[in-house]
Amino acid sequence: IVDGHPMAKKGEAGRALGAALMSSLIGAIVGALCLALAVPIVRPLVLTFGSPEFFMLALLGVGFVAALSGGAILKGLVSGGMGYLLATIGLDPISGIQRYTFGQLFLWDGIGLVPVTIGLFAIPEIIDLAVSGSSIAQKEIGKLGGVMQGVKDTFTHFWLVIRCSAIGAYIGVIPGMGGAISQWVAYAHAVQSSPDKERFGKGAVEGVLGPGAANNSTLGGALIPTIAFGVPGSVVCAILLGAFIIHGIVPGPDMLIPEPKGHLALTFSFVWINIVSNIITVAICFLFLKQLASITSIRSSLLMPYILLLIYLGTFAEKNAFEDLGVMLAFGAVGWVMVKLGWQRPTLILGLVLGPVMENRLFLSTDNYGLAWIWRPGVIILFLVTMTGIFYPIIKERRQKKKKGESQPAQPSAVSQDERRGVRFSWETLFSLLVVAVITWAMWESIEKKFGYRAGLFPWAIGFPTLALAIVQLGMDLLGKGSGGGMESLVEEVGAELPKNVVYRRTAEIVGWLIGFYVAVWLLGFSLAVPVMTLLYLKIAGREKWPITIILTLVAWGFFYGLFDYALHIPFPDPVLQIPFPKGLLPF
Repeated sequence: IVDGHPMAKKGEAGRALGAALMSSLIGAIVGALCLALAVPIVRPLVLTFGSPEFFMLALLGVGFVAALSGGAILKGLVSGGMGYLLATIGLDPISGIQRYTFGQLFLWDGIGLVPVTIGLFAIPEIIDLAVSGSSIAQKEIGKLGGVMQGVKDTFTHFWLVIRCSAIGAYIGVIPGMGGAISQWVAYAHAVQSSPDKERFGKGAVEGVLGPGAANNSTLGGALIPTIAFGVPGSVVCAILLGAFIIHGIVPGPDMLIPEPKGHLALTFSFVWINIVSNIITVAICFLFLKQLASITSIRSSLLMPYILLLIYLGTFAEKNAFEDLGVMLAFGAVGWVMVKLGWQRPTLILGLVLGPVMENRLFLSTDNYGLAWIWRPGVIILFLVTMTGIFYPIIKERRQKKKKGESQPAQPSAVSQDERRGVRFSWETLFSLLVVAVITWAMWESIEKKFGYRAGLFPWAIGFPTLALAIVQLGMDLLGKGSGGGMESLVEEVGAELPKNVVYRRTAEIVGWLIGFYVAVWLLGFSLAVPVMTLLYLKIAGREKWPITIILTLVAWGFFYGLFDYALHIPFPDPVLQIPFPKGLLPF
């Protein structure tokens, strides 16, 4: 998302895919080797961290990712705090108290990661793609040799891949963490260890290599507590644990004892299965990389209906809830504003992912140790590491600016500093004020509803510090000192060469189509909305000829009906408008 997509815009989709696949293969091998090596030392490895250290590790992850924000670290921290608060929506797992559900039943399970992620990242890209009116790749796509360049990049940055693989394996060992967390921590390490941090966010191949390696090595690490203690380290391992039980295999010491008394051979078979399966998967993927990369050269008018179909299907499929479509659109609006105003989206997502883990560990820490857990050596070390990760980039950046200012004389500018600040002053301040208001309301709601100690501990522990940081950010914006962005502002402004009225018109049009697809699904249901909206978009927005319009509409409807409706029998919601068809007219 952060670096692979900008690479695709530069015509380097093949290189990004090659780097992702090869680093994933190496990560899988490292993870498998970690599983093999950890068998004799697994117990002390798993017991290294207690609940307080788990909590601090999660806090460290957001702190490191916020540090990627360059001059907008404060915004990154506030964004991460907002993600934590989003994670508290739903029923408290212990007391059963409703938190921020607005009386809506579908919010009892909380906000889904998929609709939030699709909204924050996909919707702004869709708007930019529609505004530019071009293909995803804004430059000519290189030959398939770009894939081999990605493979070479993996070995050029071999030690980075190995380090990120080790990070993924260790985080995988910690139950409840998983690949989503290890990828962001690995990305943070890739940025922090790079001498040229400015490239990240606009197409740095290291930003693809690190998370790719960590994602696949996490599985090897997650198998360790699953096999040794029967504690699944991830969702995949939880399914595997169920398979163990079905076959009468009891995880624990028996898995570490040779035959005939134990199942050590089975344990080591996971090492080879992990390696061989990844080799087969990567080999198959390489066969189709050319076709995958060529998708980025197709003009947007042909791609857009299929992209809309996929984002709505992906959003709905997580919980089969129609309401998630509205959540996705709402966060799409938030994501688009965050991009324009330089607020960091990755930290919000990471906060949402880590929130449940942090809340559980915070409660266990305070319940078992009181406030004494704050003084544990591991907690203090992780806190110092977190503070170093946050403040070191700031200090380093100021030193670089100072050196640059001493070596280069100031250039006269036609626009004064105050005028430049004034360009974004009102919108920056308005959004910061909105953030402060929302967090203030959340804190007031937690007190007014009387969440109690168990349900209110995490919202209060996170909410009040986040509110303080948001107020500081608002003050900086009011004084005209708010940073315009870090990682997000590195992405080039789409449509900069177009007249403003064209940009505004195209933005309004694609927003209308996004809302129109939602309304069509609500009124007609997925089965009719897919062909109707595909046909209308291709003909009205894309201005395509009738033959290609009809063919692509039939392809979209056939893909949807054949896979999701006929084969998978996904329970799509009933439409508001029940349209009767003559009997026997349709094949279903």
